[in-house]
Amino acid sequence: MVVLVPVPPSPSKILAIHLNFRSRAEERGRIPANPSYFLKPPSSLQPGGGKIVRPEGFELLVYEGEIALIIGTTARNVTPEEGWSHVSHVAPVNDWGVYDMRHADRGSNVMAKGQDGFTPIGDLVAASEVDPEALTIRTRVNGEIVQEGTSDTLLFPFGQLIADISRFMTLQPGDMILTGTPAHSRPAEPGDIVEVELEGHGSVRSEVISGPPLASYGAQPKVSPAVRADALGIPTPRPVTLSDDAKAALRTVSTATITVQLKKRGIRNTFLAGLKPTRPDERLLGYAHTLRYVALREDILAADKAPLNAQKAAIESLEQDEVLVIEARGESGAGTIGDILAMRAIRLGATGIVTDGGVRDSQTVAGLEIPTYFQNPHAATLGLLHFPLESQVPITCAGVLVMPGDVMVGDGDGVLVIPAAMAEEIAFEALEQEEREIWGFERVAAGDGVLGVFPIGPERKAEYEQWRDARRGKES
Repeated sequence: MVVLVPVPPSPSKILAIHLNFRSRAEERGRIPANPSYFLKPPSSLQPGGGKIVRPEGFELLVYEGEIALIIGTTARNVTPEEGWSHVSHVAPVNDWGVYDMRHADRGSNVMAKGQDGFTPIGDLVAASEVDPEALTIRTRVNGEIVQEGTSDTLLFPFGQLIADISRFMTLQPGDMILTGTPAHSRPAEPGDIVEVELEGHGSVRSEVISGPPLASYGAQPKVSPAVRADALGIPTPRPVTLSDDAKAALRTVSTATITVQLKKRGIRNTFLAGLKPTRPDERLLGYAHTLRYVALREDILAADKAPLNAQKAAIESLEQDEVLVIEARGESGAGTIGDILAMRAIRLGATGIVTDGGVRDSQTVAGLEIPTYFQNPHAATLGLLHFPLESQVPITCAGVLVMPGDVMVGDGDGVLVIPAAMAEEIAFEALEQEEREIWGFERVAAGDGVLGVFPIGPERKAEYEQWRDARRGKES
C-alpha cells in the first residue's frame, strides 16, 4: 500500500551515488571497490514530477531511474547494521542529467545534474512497509520498459551507504540519498514521457520539453565522442584499437626488435625486467588493464567492507583482449594472483597477466591457457603484504610506466609495453626490421660478408625486397 507523505520542501542535502547497481557497473566496465558520491541542490527537487526542460543546443538529456532513501532520524557515525533504521521512507526518483555540461563540471555534476527540476520524486512510502533487499525499480520511456533492477543486486546496500556517508557528515531528517541506477540509462528526446516506478509503491512521471538556449555567459554545451559514447552506453573506446594486420605483426616480431623501434622514437624504458613467463612458447598481446597494490596496513584492510575488493573488481571488469598488469612494488614476499582469478580472467577474454610480484598456485597457473609473467612463485595470500587499491590508473610495473590501454607484447624473453599512440606504426616497422634481419642472417649463413647485408646497402636493396615479397606471398 502506498502511503502518501509530502516530500520535505527543503532537505539540507541530496546525495547521489555514482555506481551501485551491478548491471550499471558492468555496463560501464568498472566495478568500484567503494561507493563515491556527488551532491544535488534541494532546488533540483520536483515533487510529483512534471516537465523536464532540455535547453536548445543540448542533445544528451539522460534519465536515471533510482530508489531514493529519506532519512527519518539523525545519523552520525552509525554502523552498516544500524543504517537502515535511520530511513523513514523510500520513493521512486529520476536523477536527470545533461551530459553536454559534464566537461564544465570536473566531476561535481553541478551543471549536469543540479538544474531546477532535475530530481523529480514520487510518493514517499514508509520504510516499515518495504523489504530493503526486495525493491524493484523500473523506468519506462513512452510506455516501454528500458531499465529494471532489484535492490538485492546493489554493490553497496542501503545500510552501508548511510554508514559510509555518516562517517563524514551528519544526515538529518529529510535528507535524501539517491542510491544508483540500473543499466541502460539513455538520452531522452523532447516529447518523450519517462516514468520511474518503484514496483508496488508508486511512480513519478516526467515529460521532456524543449526550452530556450542557455545564456551566453559561462560554459556552453559541448559533447565529445567519449561523452556521447558514455551517454549511449557504448563502452569507452581504448586509446587505440590495433588493426588485424598490426596484431598479426606484433604476434610475429620479437620483443628485442620492438625495443629497437621504441628506442628510435626516444622511448627507452619499456621492457619489464626480471619477470619470467609461464608459457614461453606462447605470445602475449593485448591492451593493458592496470591494477595497483600498495603496502598493507591492517586498519585499511579491516575498513574495506566492499563486496569485491579492488583486486576482484579489476578481474570482473576485464574485457576481451585485455592484459591484467599489476603493480606490486616489486615485492616478492606474497602472491598477487592465483589460479581461480586467472581462470576468471580467461573466461572474460583476457589475453595475459603481468605482475612484478609473486603468483600463487604457480604450477596450476602455468598450465592455464593464458601467458603470465611474474617475479616468483609464492604461496602466501594477498593480505600478507599487499592491499589492492585501484584499477585503470597509471602504474609502475617492474620499473616501467604502464598506462591503461597501452599495448603489451610478450615472448620467451619477457614482456614490454608499447605506448598506445605508437603501436600501429611500430608493428609494421618492427616486422620490416625483423624481415631485414632474417634475410641478413640467411645471407651471412650462406657465406656473404656483413657489408651491404647488415644493414642492407643500396646495392642489395632490390634483392632483399624481392626476397621479402616472395616470403610474404608464401606466408599468406
